[in-house]
Amino acid sequence: MAKKKCIAMLLAGGQGKRLGALTRYVAKPAVSFGGKFRIIDFGLSNCVNFDINTVGVLTQYRPMFLNAYIGTGKAWDLDTADGGVHILPPYMSEQGGTWYKGTANAIYQNLEFINSHDPEHVLIISGDHIYKMDYSDLIRYHEEMEADVTISVIEVPMEEASRFGIMNTDENGRIIEFEEKPANPKSNLASMGIYIFNTKLLEDSLTEDEQNPDSENDFGKNIIPMLIERGKRVFAYKFSGYWKDVGTIDSYYEANMEMLQPEPPFSIDEPGYKVFSNSNIHQPLYIGENAETDNSIICSGCTIEGKVKNSILSPDAVVEEGAVVVDSLILTGAVIKKGAYVKKAIIGEEAVIGEDCVLGIETSTKRHEAGITVVSGHMNIAPGTHILEGSDVLSY
Repeated sequence: MAKKKCIAMLLAGGQGKRLGALTRYVAKPAVSFGGKFRIIDFGLSNCVNFDINTVGVLTQYRPMFLNAYIGTGKAWDLDTADGGVHILPPYMSEQGGTWYKGTANAIYQNLEFINSHDPEHVLIISGDHIYKMDYSDLIRYHEEMEADVTISVIEVPMEEASRFGIMNTDENGRIIEFEEKPANPKSNLASMGIYIFNTKLLEDSLTEDEQNPDSENDFGKNIIPMLIERGKRVFAYKFSGYWKDVGTIDSYYEANMEMLQPEPPFSIDEPGYKVFSNSNIHQPLYIGENAETDNSIICSGCTIEGKVKNSILSPDAVVEEGAVVVDSLILTGAVIKKGAYVKKAIIGEEAVIGEDCVLGIETSTKRHEAGITVVSGHMNIAPGTHILEGSDVLSY
């Protein structure tokens, strides 16, 4: 097999506990976004748009749907003869086996896969962020700086910097200190969880880390600080585009709602930056003659006979006659029955909101900061049920 310049390892095994009811049945990277997309579509699309045609997808938590969704990778043009997308779950060997213990351990367990492609560089990305990035620019910067490791960073408001892993750099962009969620940050350069390593250093670092019983086997907590401390050439690549960590209900909801702005923060169809999806629903959209829609994204296969305002409806969603949906996300196959009223809610896939239900009743007690009501996928909410705003509905 010919030596490759760079392959990507996409971390997609996280449970996403902070997304609560949304990740009850699927891993976080498989959660719907913006109508027909899944969160993982963005990382995979970035790879194919910028000439990385070999991608290892590391799965663990509830992998069945994600495995089926990725399939052969054809939807992202990742089914080529000299590349491809490869699902990499934890596995047993002669020496035994364990679940992935952390981000670093997940890559360590797949060093054999990496070495089989003999790449110069390994790009490590997360499957749970919304962004579009030219990875070729990142690789070019990495080589120009003669770096051992390059970490993509983004400037965040200084008052929010304590929420992130912060990179402190010298005047040349070399990282001299890494602080994980510092109380008094010295800079506002937040790690995006996107790393590019020279392959030999990656292998040596992961092997050493694996032998340390006190390590948490995490890139941010262990690998990166160790390499900085040892004087390795670790550089920060400043990214200036749109990037969103959608790891909480509030950030996930906000990122979706930004798609409804008159000028969204990014285009899904921009030439050269197109976001691809494996959504295989091609039935026509039906909007009844008495239906009302306003400032909404409504995907193929949907049936709308009620009112939909400022909302996103994923494929095959249904809003029956007399139902009202406002400021909400209705995920694939969810049904809003007659007379139901849904406000500022996220309705999980295949869930059914019964007739005359009311979701989003105002109260002074909220689980989510923004008062978003979340209903787990496959839930069946009984007719006439009233649910307070900010609730996480896992059973009813």
